Amino acid sequence: MSQSKILVIEDEAAIRDMLKFTLTSSDFSVSEASNAEDGWKLVLEEIPDLILLDWMMPGTPGVTLAQRLRQNDKTKNIPIIMLTARGEEEDQVQGFNSGADDYVIKPFSPRALVARIQALLRRQSPDQSKGDELITGNMRLDLKSHRFYVVDAEIKLGPTEFKLVHFFMSHPNRVYSRAQLLDQVWGVNVVVEERTVDVHIRRLRKLLEPTQVANYIQTIRGSGYRFSVVEE
Repeated sequence: MSQSKILVIEDEAAIRDMLKFTLTSSDFSVSEASNAEDGWKLVLEEIPDLILLDWMMPGTPGVTLAQRLRQNDKTKNIPIIMLTARGEEEDQVQGFNSGADDYVIKPFSPRALVARIQALLRRQSPDQSKGDELITGNMRLDLKSHRFYVVDAEIKLGPTEFKLVHFFMSHPNRVYSRAQLLDQVWGVNVVVEERTVDVHIRRLRKLLEPTQVANYIQTIRGSGYRFSVVEE
């Protein structure tokens, strides 16, 4: 089995060295860049399996690079984990809105980071055993091409939102708690705060609002979320 390729984009040499040691010890192949522009060039050359991206760097910040990655057809589906010392909820929302799939606050546990990388890589390949597409109401999820449509209009989803839609469409009309969604979408034993679910649900609803199917995802007060086609 080939090694997964991880690209570390981080301006602090000590952190890059620590990450390279941790990741190579966990059998990952690691490339490094010290700024966003060098990182962008390496992404296009290597197309890594996952990117660890520092938020605060001289020149172009990580959130700007994340947005650029999401706008490019070659790089839009590469998982991104944002590394940052900024831990406020509004910072996390900005990080996720830029296209990050996960958000790790410095200082962090190297072992926990590896677990999150492994979980994110596992959920990159949706289970296609039930066919190549899911159709619910006006929504269609093409698992083969990794595209999502409402009626005939394609809606661009990040990898986490794609996984959420996949799970919801595969499990309609049932209430799932935030903890259950974390286990199903982010992976069992991965340390992620429950409010991360709320951030991604808000982002997904915002993407769906123009198509008027955002109400398919219903908040059940005190319990969690339910996906159900709402009859007009």
